[in-house]
Amino acid sequence: MKRDGSTAGRPRRPLLRAALGLLALALVALPFTAAWKYDAFRRAVAHQAPPPPLAHGAAGADAKAAPAGNAPVVLAYHDIGPDDRSRYTVSAAHFDAQLRALREAGYRTLSTREFTDFLRTGRTPAPRTVYLTFDDGTHGLWVHADRILARHRMKAAAYLITGQVGTHRPYYLSWAEIERMAGSGRWDFQAHTDLSHARAAVDAAGRRAPVLTNRLWLQGEERLETDREYRSRVAADIDRSAAAFARHGLPRPELFAYPFSERLEDSNLGPRGADALRALLREHFTATLTNSADRPLPPGPRSAAAGKIQRLEVMRDTTPAALLRDIAHRTPVRPSDVRRPLSHPEHWQVSGGPVRAGLGALTGTAPQPRGTHHVQAAYRPIATADWTAYHLRATAGRLHERAGVTITVRAGSDHPTTLWVGRNTAHLTERGSGRARTGPTRHLDPAASHSVSVSVTPQEVRVVIDGTHRLTLEADRREPAEGAGGFVLSTGIADDAGPEAAWPRFTALEVG
Repeated sequence: MKRDGSTAGRPRRPLLRAALGLLALALVALPFTAAWKYDAFRRAVAHQAPPPPLAHGAAGADAKAAPAGNAPVVLAYHDIGPDDRSRYTVSAAHFDAQLRALREAGYRTLSTREFTDFLRTGRTPAPRTVYLTFDDGTHGLWVHADRILARHRMKAAAYLITGQVGTHRPYYLSWAEIERMAGSGRWDFQAHTDLSHARAAVDAAGRRAPVLTNRLWLQGEERLETDREYRSRVAADIDRSAAAFARHGLPRPELFAYPFSERLEDSNLGPRGADALRALLREHFTATLTNSADRPLPPGPRSAAAGKIQRLEVMRDTTPAALLRDIAHRTPVRPSDVRRPLSHPEHWQVSGGPVRAGLGALTGTAPQPRGTHHVQAAYRPIATADWTAYHLRATAGRLHERAGVTITVRAGSDHPTTLWVGRNTAHLTERGSGRARTGPTRHLDPAASHSVSVSVTPQEVRVVIDGTHRLTLEADRREPAEGAGGFVLSTGIADDAGPEAAWPRFTALEVG
């Protein structure tokens, strides 16, 4: 040892012992750390259930019931799993059978990018397409739906409530599961609010309603939110949702699904507030989706102009055959495909009278309606929603001083136009944007029957009655899609007409 007391050259035994102790501790802790990480992973990423056993034979659905169309149909699901208490949860076996029926009928599924490309261009990559959407981001999408999609080589979009991801497990997906779903190429993810998928008080009485589409009651201040407070709250929710997508490496969402498919007409926003919400959503998204609309809005020019698209909701008891039939009812048809619609009573939606009598209430082939003064029927309102140019030829009979018929064209649009025909007179009226435009009136040669020709173009509605009486109503300046729509027939008698008064009827109708 040197005189200065240096220990140079000797092993530093305390340091060595400490290092060996730390190494031993790490070796002892390693299994526990691995077990903890595995447990955390297991809780974040659940095991996937195997898909249902492969079925043999036909899927039990008629592929002919689903004709080819030039626009996709949007399907709205909620959850997939064994819960038979909720009508919104489709079992794995039923989901598998539904996808099999779609595949055997020649359908392919669209990604969100393909669907939004259709909204922009009007072109679909195939004649039979569906866009599968799932609201809420439930756990069953990873556990049950994903492997069924893989079996059928199909795609889907999950609409996330981002503030609920990873909470209330196992009800909602975790971010780790979402990451794996996104990596599969089968799924993309869209917006369903951050934390605005909820209900809260909207008046002093405590009535609860969806928070996205209503101004909230501020209990401590005993007042409703102001318009500015409401817009600020909703804008902040949209921003939080977009930020959550970005934090987890997901593309910014292009589409937004309304919570509860709420109708703005039922909210407390008022017309200006509703317009403000629509404008806010259109700033952030290509379009919005809903299962409930005040007028037909299938994917197409009309819904693209409105920025809102109507979906077909799939429930627990939806059979594969019923799904294909519902898709067929929504598949667009051309006027040239229709010809004689009165010969297909299954294509009409009757309202305002004895619905069980069906179309016979308007054609006179069923007993005269009792207890009402008006019956109407819409012809395939979703399949015809994007019609902008077509021609109707009709014959109406049993007309008298107390009874008449109407033909409404551009039905369900922002500018429906109605022709009323009675025994002695006919007139045109256009309604839209909260006002009515009264068109021309013509006196007719009194008769119990009149023939009617109606031509619809984006520029005008032109009517000829009995080959001689002409009525024309020009369209206001607008985009053709705003006036798109099919047709509705109605018959009625005056309120003070006696119970024995004869009801008018349509005896012929052709479309071209």
